[in-house]
Amino acid sequence: MTATDPDDDWANRIEHQRQAKIEHFRDSARSPLPISMRGDAFPGLAYYEPDRSFRFVLPLHEHDDPEMVTVETTADGEQTYRRWGEFRFELDGEERALQAYRPADGADRFWVPFRDATNGEETYGAGRYLDLEPDRDRVDGEWIVDFNHAYNPTCAYNHAYECPLIPTENWLDARIEAGEKDFPAEPAGADEHGHE
Repeated sequence: MTATDPDDDWANRIEHQRQAKIEHFRDSARSPLPISMRGDAFPGLAYYEPDRSFRFVLPLHEHDDPEMVTVETTADGEQTYRRWGEFRFELDGEERALQAYRPADGADRFWVPFRDATNGEETYGAGRYLDLEPDRDRVDGEWIVDFNHAYNPTCAYNHAYECPLIPTENWLDARIEAGEKDFPAEPAGADEHGHE
């Protein structure tokens, strides 16, 4: 590949974003990690190699009447979203679907959480998230659903955080070997918020 190859640029952008996240987690006062895991004690973040086969450009099949749904959280709380539409794609020769949720405050972005067959083995047991922003992830009326950008909820790094759980309708029986892997250290408990 040459430096101008679109695939090469795509992979380089992913690597750049990952490096920026690593530096933020390690060095920033706003890192979600407890203070004891920052700096020299930072255990790192783990990722799959960028894989273009997990990048899809898809229409969003919007629901006629997007309904409000309540999502449970890791702290026995609840968060509310609007089930806005569905992304349909083929993986391992089968048609798959994921629901896209819009925040209840009406913000113009989508949350696409998912669980898959790698959870608890190579990736975080509770699942991972994708965030889609219209100015970044929308092209000619379709959306870029790139699992290489899948990331762990903050609870994967620090149990002090409250994270929404993955609705069962977004549990996939396929392996999504893309994006962030499980955190290579045990998350700290609620007594270590990491706030400074």
